[in-house]
Amino acid sequence: MYRIVSGCPDDLADVKLFVETLNGLADHPTPQARTLFDPQADLVVARAPGRLDVMGGIADYSGSLVLEMPTAEATLVALQKDAARVVRIVSLGADRNDRAPSFEMPLSDFERGDAPIEYAEARAYFRQDPKRQWAAYVAGTLLVLMRERPVRFDRGVRMLISSNVPEGAGVSSSAALEVAAMQAVAAAFGVALDPPETALLCQKVENLVVGAPCGVMDQMTAACGLADRLLALLCQPARLEGMVGVPDEVRFWGVDSGLRHCVAGADYGSVRVGAFMGYRMIADLAGLPVEPGEPVQIDDEIWGGYLANVGPDRFEKEFADELPERISGRAFLDRYGATSDPVTRVQPDREYAVRVPTAHPIYEHARVQRFAEMLAGPTDEAHLVELGELMYASHASYSACGLGSEGTDLLVELVRQAHPKEGLYGAKITGGGSGGTVAVLTRRRADQAVQAVAERYARQTGRPKRIFAGSSLGAAAFGHSVLQAT
Repeated sequence: MYRIVSGCPDDLADVKLFVETLNGLADHPTPQARTLFDPQADLVVARAPGRLDVMGGIADYSGSLVLEMPTAEATLVALQKDAARVVRIVSLGADRNDRAPSFEMPLSDFERGDAPIEYAEARAYFRQDPKRQWAAYVAGTLLVLMRERPVRFDRGVRMLISSNVPEGAGVSSSAALEVAAMQAVAAAFGVALDPPETALLCQKVENLVVGAPCGVMDQMTAACGLADRLLALLCQPARLEGMVGVPDEVRFWGVDSGLRHCVAGADYGSVRVGAFMGYRMIADLAGLPVEPGEPVQIDDEIWGGYLANVGPDRFEKEFADELPERISGRAFLDRYGATSDPVTRVQPDREYAVRVPTAHPIYEHARVQRFAEMLAGPTDEAHLVELGELMYASHASYSACGLGSEGTDLLVELVRQAHPKEGLYGAKITGGGSGGTVAVLTRRRADQAVQAVAERYARQTGRPKRIFAGSSLGAAAFGHSVLQAT
């Protein structure tokens, strides 16, 4: 049996349930979990929530301000050191997502002599077995610490994963998993990480080990978020602007479209590439010095290297008409060499939209700034309507980029039809788009109206109803717990 002897108490319902699960592993339905841990050795437990993207979304990689709320749903990781230098991971509930429930590797696979392997080699390693590729999000934390800190692991780890953050719903199950795993590893091995550093290292896991070109807002929310507050993050590259209070009269909800969302998908990647193409072209138009390479280095003393800083007025007056609607990758490479994005590469045989993906982060940054300012003001009807219109405009911009979906468009339209008279003011697609969850802005006590929208959507589409309500603390505020074997 295990009991918490230090760290966060078990007053969180999911933590209490997780401890009960750990104490019942001998009879668990997942066979690999039954003998994972030495019942005489202590455990370290870490927890990280998902996130509801209220405003900002994909503009993060272009330097926008984003406003993110940690969800009540979270991922929990229990870790036990192992005398053998082996990584053993078991994921509970893997069968729901057609994944293998366990993964095992010798730590020496991350090493070549005395040095850690390159990230590209690690990506290829995890891609050998699609059903076990999920382990890159967890084991990748070890490699990133080996390469970036650097940390030498003289012992192996046994890790158990339990999560109620749904995969593919656009509420960042991947960031919750990375951050919880990183927090557990750091605590177990005495690696001192401050919360923003934890997030940035986890972004490296996703970008360089998994190979998904995400920004950092998801990991920052999972690591640094506070319950019932919006984390304001200026993604330049990751400057915390503090927490934005949510007025008593305001509530934010998430309604799942039931359409799977994947941040590594081609649509998200091509929109990101198009935005960086546009920034490279704007740099040329503005006469900024560019050092060739892959990626190119842009000496940007005007906007600090971030497309979001260009501003709507200057974009409209000087650059919008100069950018092509679309361009082939080969034509772009022949003229400009490369973009400044260290994560993505332009594919010569593909065609990319440029003007719209470039405009999106410029206008979104302005929308998010206005949204944050208004939340600090009164919550009268006019202000709530304007907040809602900012969300609708953000959703329309996503759709213009090609990142909408029939499900999320329907949910947003159902919120529009409900009208402010029912306490519903705005809605938008979240995260990387192309499905996933819609964020909804309401007055307090609009629970029944949100339920009605979700039920109407379920009836029209045949997809299950799922609503995200409430919030919880991030991984840093949780810290870690030590469970002692008794």
